[in-house]
Amino acid sequence: MAMKFQREAASAYAITAYTVGSVTVGGVEHRQSVRLSHREAAAPWPVAAFAEISSEAIAQATNVGAEIVLIGTGRALRFPKPDALRPLIEARIGYEVMDTSAACRTYNVLLGEGRQVAALLLFEA
Repeated sequence: MAMKFQREAASAYAITAYTVGSVTVGGVEHRQSVRLSHREAAAPWPVAAFAEISSEAIAQATNVGAEIVLIGTGRALRFPKPDALRPLIEARIGYEVMDTSAACRTYNVLLGEGRQVAALLLFEA
């Protein structure tokens, strides 16, 4: 089932569509894991499976000026190993772990509020 978003956010970085296998941002559909930010274009997130979520992968979200990072763990809510979250803790950046669908919705809400938010969204093959 596809979910369409209404374009209420005044940001080019808002999610405009989401399916279980993709996300659309700025008119570009992404079918692989992606990193989103309130201030830069969507970029590939080189994580193809939940087991690949590491501190190095999460550290990619520490340099985008976000006050909170949403970690979408795919179709189900799963928690990364505590060591994987260390870069966010050390950088004093808040984070929330949720399934990717919830992360997409929450990202748009926070973005619409003008918050400095980033999202790491996992799309497994």
